[in-house]
Amino acid sequence: MRRASFVVGRRVLLAGAAALVAVGAHAQSYPQRPITMIVPWGAGGGTDAVARMVASLVEKDLGQPVNVVNRTGGSGVVGHQAIASAAPDGYTIGMITVEITMMHHQKLTDLNPTSYTPIGLVNLDPAGFQVRADAPYKTMNDVLAAIKANPGKFKASGTGQGGIWHLALAGMLRDAKIDPASVPWVPSNGAAPGLQDLAAGGVEFVPCSLPEARSLIDAGKVKSLAVMASSRSALYPNVPTLKEAIGSDWGTGAWRGIAAPKGLPPAIAARLEASVKKAYESKEYKDFMTQRGFGMLWGTSTEFASFMQKADADMKAVMTAVGIAK
Repeated sequence: MRRASFVVGRRVLLAGAAALVAVGAHAQSYPQRPITMIVPWGAGGGTDAVARMVASLVEKDLGQPVNVVNRTGGSGVVGHQAIASAAPDGYTIGMITVEITMMHHQKLTDLNPTSYTPIGLVNLDPAGFQVRADAPYKTMNDVLAAIKANPGKFKASGTGQGGIWHLALAGMLRDAKIDPASVPWVPSNGAAPGLQDLAAGGVEFVPCSLPEARSLIDAGKVKSLAVMASSRSALYPNVPTLKEAIGSDWGTGAWRGIAAPKGLPPAIAARLEASVKKAYESKEYKDFMTQRGFGMLWGTSTEFASFMQKADADMKAVMTAVGIAK
């Protein structure tokens, strides 16, 4: 009986070792065929543009085609689900976005940041705070004083109800001990129509990224009073941070990162992370992001996971405060 048990145990050990060798060999030869990169948002948008640039650079490094596929719908749920549900073999990856820290709090999906193998954070566009160029406010303190004195009088826009820019404003007001309901939110189909409404006088404030406001800022129709980040924007270095403007540590924005399905073999994850990091550090990527006005922020797989964990907690707190979390 002992010998039989020994033989069985030895066979199990040998089988396990063989499996590990097979996984290691597969990782070393990875990739052997084309890779699909899923983008949860439509072609032509900012996320799509960044994803295609990263894909083209990763493709050069890995020596296999990286095909970008747009899987839209469900306010980002469809594409994020497609990434999470794919086989964890390295042949389906995707660009996940800030919405993954928001959707599950609204009960739109069970997906959350832990549903993925994080590869690397490649972009962060902090929220800026825009007003009309001829508005009487010279500083953020002027804005907050006006809101406190006239709750409900001033309106803001820039995304749908509960979107990232709505939550950026709500979080800022909450951090300043002002009821977020003091500034009614006017839903819009993105920052562009919200900014047009701002320029036309329909709303008083638009919290959105500086790249999105760039054309109207450069045209002299709107001005930015602060950026909700720990450092100033390279695009507009004269715009102070929220900390500099009002002493607030609140910060948020739209971000993008590369991720794979949960359970990706560590060796393949490491190979992808090295490739994405190489792409991020390339002159081509830096030039592309600078020309488009996108913010650059690198995070390793570990840093990306921690970044998403904090962002998820921040979004939950703000969404609960404004009554959006369910």
